[in-house]
Amino acid sequence: MSMRPLQGIRVLDLSRLLPGPFLTMVLADLGADVIKVEAPGIGDYLRVTPPLLGQMSGRFLALNRDKRSVALDLKKPSGRDALLRMVEVADVVVESFRPGVLDRLGLGYEELKKRRADIILCSISGYGQTGPYRDRPGHDLNYIGLTGLLDLTGMRDGPLALPGALVADLSGALWGVVGILLALLARERTGEGRRVDASLLGGALACLPFALAHRWAGQPMG
Repeated sequence: MSMRPLQGIRVLDLSRLLPGPFLTMVLADLGADVIKVEAPGIGDYLRVTPPLLGQMSGRFLALNRDKRSVALDLKKPSGRDALLRMVEVADVVVESFRPGVLDRLGLGYEELKKRRADIILCSISGYGQTGPYRDRPGHDLNYIGLTGLLDLTGMRDGPLALPGALVADLSGALWGVVGILLALLARERTGEGRRVDASLLGGALACLPFALAHRWAGQPMG
């Protein structure tokens, strides 16, 4: 079997639920060594989300294949120090905390760079790390509604319909993959790490090039 593209790349996955784990699942499929860092106890909440296969969530299993796992309490100095030691031998860190939380834990980008100068940090959040909406909570429905994508779903001039998949969560995660791959390429050329900001709102907006084209032309979709 030929070597997979990301073989030799180590990723620390601090994310949970869908977008971040989907992002790191793609990286694992490409050959990266993904270590999932979970809080002690339940860990990733998706572990106990139905449907269950035995005692494990089928959804969790679908997103976390080919990953290793470790439990660390990042609110404790021992957990924080353990993660920073792991950063020294990692290439990428992926996190999905609310903007600012990683800094408050003493694990922000500047702190990570002290342990590995060329580290790549990808933060995936609803509205991005900056801007007036950065601290707002949100779900997939909020993001596709705000971008106008929800208005295009269903019959024209009829009732709205929910998409059959979580569009913003998945598209935002894929743009995070793109950002990480570009950061790895740039690191090969410059020796420098990068901060990648992936937003789910941006992922939903990226699904609308044709809708925007119709808007610019002053014509309705459909």
